[in-house]
Amino acid sequence: VTESIGFVMPKTLLAMAGADLSPNKISDSALILIDCQNEYVTGALPLNDIDGAMLAAQDLLKRFRALGRPVIHVQHQGAAGGAFDLDAPRGAIDARVAPIDGETIVRKKLPNSFAATELDQHLKSIDVTQLIIVGFQTHMCVSATTRAALDLGYRSTLVGSAIATRDLPAASGDGVVSAETVHNATLAALADRFAIVVANTDDIPD
Repeated sequence: VTESIGFVMPKTLLAMAGADLSPNKISDSALILIDCQNEYVTGALPLNDIDGAMLAAQDLLKRFRALGRPVIHVQHQGAAGGAFDLDAPRGAIDARVAPIDGETIVRKKLPNSFAATELDQHLKSIDVTQLIIVGFQTHMCVSATTRAALDLGYRSTLVGSAIATRDLPAASGDGVVSAETVHNATLAALADRFAIVVANTDDIPD
């Protein structure tokens, strides 16, 4: 006779610590849009469901603007003639989420948006400690920025529908890890300790 073992739902480290798991409110936060550039839409690095993610980011951006909350556009700066060349259309921010007058643009050369940039200094100057982060790619610049944000004392919320990535080669060299798997695994890892992760923009309260 075999005895079945009941499935135990895993918990994040944040849940086990009794942390507040509610997402940040727009009224308390700055919106960080990471690398919402044409390189991921029409350039050499098209992402899985990039249009859906860009429209979700646009929806959130409109809500921040309506409430007069800080918006920061992070723009990756690549080499001339290559990916993310800021002097070429591929490096421009997608028109759907393009900056307007009064919104801050931070240019970076590394995955972590805080590395060798004025992002931390700017957030401190406007006295904001809560962030809502969207953009690209999930496993790369979004992950690196979110992890660094915790080290710097920020509380982050990520919106899964407004973040995207691409298929990756398996580390073993055999096969492909789908964009969906990379995206979901990365968000699960970040939700364990580094951020509150919600599925959709509707999950973010005003």
